[in-house]
Amino acid sequence: MNPTAPNHSASGQVTFLGAGPGDPGLLTLRAVEALASADVLIADPQVLDVVRVHARAQVDTPLQASADEASIPADVPALRDTANLVMAAARAGKRVVRAVSGDPGLDGYVAEEMLACAAEGIVFEVVPGIAAAVGVPAYAGVPLRDAEGTDVRFVDARTADARCWAEVGASDATAVVSTSLDSVAAAAGELVSAGRKPDTPLTVTVAGTTTRQRTWTATLGSVAQVLKAAKVLPSPDGGQPVIAVVGERSAAAQRDRLSWFESKPLFGWRVLVPRTKEQAASLSDQLVSYGAVSHEVPTIAVEPPRTPQQMERAVKGLVTGRYEWIAFTSVNAVKAVREKFEEYGLDARAFAGIKVAAVGEQTAKALVAFGVKPDLVPSGEQSAAGLLEDWPPYDPVFDPIDRVFLPRADIATETLVAGLIELGWEVDDVTAYRTVRASPPPAETREAIKGGGFDAVLFTSSSTVRNLVGIAGKPHNVTVIACIGPATAKTAEEHGLRVDVMSPEPSVHKLAEALADFGAARRDAALEAGDPVTRPSERRPGSRRRARS
Repeated sequence: MNPTAPNHSASGQVTFLGAGPGDPGLLTLRAVEALASADVLIADPQVLDVVRVHARAQVDTPLQASADEASIPADVPALRDTANLVMAAARAGKRVVRAVSGDPGLDGYVAEEMLACAAEGIVFEVVPGIAAAVGVPAYAGVPLRDAEGTDVRFVDARTADARCWAEVGASDATAVVSTSLDSVAAAAGELVSAGRKPDTPLTVTVAGTTTRQRTWTATLGSVAQVLKAAKVLPSPDGGQPVIAVVGERSAAAQRDRLSWFESKPLFGWRVLVPRTKEQAASLSDQLVSYGAVSHEVPTIAVEPPRTPQQMERAVKGLVTGRYEWIAFTSVNAVKAVREKFEEYGLDARAFAGIKVAAVGEQTAKALVAFGVKPDLVPSGEQSAAGLLEDWPPYDPVFDPIDRVFLPRADIATETLVAGLIELGWEVDDVTAYRTVRASPPPAETREAIKGGGFDAVLFTSSSTVRNLVGIAGKPHNVTVIACIGPATAKTAEEHGLRVDVMSPEPSVHKLAEALADFGAARRDAALEAGDPVTRPSERRPGSRRRARS
């Protein structure tokens, strides 16, 4: 049966999807589309978290509990028998996504599942993924070919027979060997026995394309000693998969210049961001671009005002033409007004004829999502002061109404109100929401904060310092403390924290950039001294040096 032909039967269809070697960003656009329309998601345990975020909330994941095979109930098929689950879901008319690590074309078990679908006339398609044998060397800074067109051979050490080792060992091709950490030395021995020289360069990469990636450079003859000296072996994690690249022309000797991923300034750092996921979205993306793992912990919660009548009168005033402007100073203010609109059956059309101001890019994005394009966003500093710099003075000739609606938090400062009054405007300063201290994070997070499990924490205001210490405890002294400005730094120091990094401007993105500069300088200092590059959480408390960026 032609797998691309339309399905005219009552059965469903199956998408065999490659999830890549580990980095969620390596999923293809077609993979994301397929996941979004899936009724059933059957994924290898190691890629379940990578693909599930792109699936619908109600998607069925029958293999979700199979990450630990020993814990699988007797009546649940093991991972190698997923063909039964795939077929059962497809027969029930479901759209099934079968996600595998790497590329489905290199998975022998998946080939059997495809044949089973073909035998029953079930429509299927294949969405290729980046194979680990290709993606991992790229992230390790090890090109597989040079300008002279080196041959490349791919070897799975688990299934390679004597003939395979002999052919690869007798050639000068670059060999990409998929094996396990505790079997690397044995694979190297097979190649040496087959004719490769013991001084042939070799790289070994674990957890490739993830922020846990580590790469070692050795030779076929020295790899066992190198891994032992690095205290990698012996290890209870010796069974974890690795990619080893072998060859004189595989550029292993140039890896110090080509290692683009592991040399990122915050590579592998766990960075605590005391904000909600929604508030920290762009900041977290920026931290990820520096190689960090962002962990968001809300320190405040938002609640309705104690007396809602003032907010209700102001929203009605919007509709009746009471205001010339409305100024939003936060995403939460947008959310509060939007919720009140929905309560009254209103939508973005109620803003017709009213000028809208947003204090910064994130607030502006929240307005656009509401269907409102702001008329004024600060061209400079994204703050109340920056908004005032661009705000026009009241002109009775051009402005028919002199009043501004300012929905804000109960603890907001008076800077914007005073500035608008000075410009000639009347201001309805309305409490749209209250901010209260959030609930404590899970025990595991609290222990990581107090025990040095985080490499850095970004404080974006004095209140985030006070609230984080209040709900989770004081960060350990090995943790790098980064503050958005002098006032926040002073609060941190008052709580007994040593401030290592301070943003040159009151911007969360400049703060993240300053932390990245700090991490890069720290890395360069370690390399210059001939020391291994470590994360702050890997160092002893007594070895920390005071620094400020």
